Amino acid sequence: MIRLIVGLGNPGPEHALQRHNAGFWWVDQIAQREGLALRAERGFFGDVARLRGPHGDVWLLEPGTYMNRSGQAVAALARFYKIAPEHILVAHDELDLPPGQIKLKLAGGHAGHNGLRDIAAQIGTPQFWRLRIGIGHPGDRDAVVGFVLGRPPRSELERIEQAMQRGLDELPRLLRGEFEAAMMHLHRGNVPPAAPAKESPK
Repeated sequence: MIRLIVGLGNPGPEHALQRHNAGFWWVDQIAQREGLALRAERGFFGDVARLRGPHGDVWLLEPGTYMNRSGQAVAALARFYKIAPEHILVAHDELDLPPGQIKLKLAGGHAGHNGLRDIAAQIGTPQFWRLRIGIGHPGDRDAVVGFVLGRPPRSELERIEQAMQRGLDELPRLLRGEFEAAMMHLHRGNVPPAAPAKESPK
């Protein structure tokens, strides 16, 4: 079962609406739905809330470090509460999925995502769950940094929000450890990427 849910992002109002903060957005939605307030915890290097559930406490965490040091917060809280890596779920932005898609997986590489890279390094293993929130790709490797630190247009944001809502709908299954069922429902509901606009004939 999941005992720690981590949302990845960069702290500060200047980053709040950037694609790279999609993990924060999802954890904020959980907190809002459950009537919880994330509060700064210096010992855990981030903002924390406790969700009391039928299967025990589940911690919500938004690291207060920048993205490339996310593992500091995750490792501190996981060590304190003795949470094994396979009981951790990390929600993050995913370049390899278009807006409107969301996928769940256990372990794997970091695909250049600095938050995932640091978490794996700090807890000593990549064997944690990931909720991959599609934000799309700019199409040019050199444009990635500016893209993830940019704001999605309204049309993309609506698709991202729809995908995150489906992630929220699967939260009860995740908290019960029903990962295969959650995966099936999430992946089956993924919308196809938006078709590129056709050029008008000249």
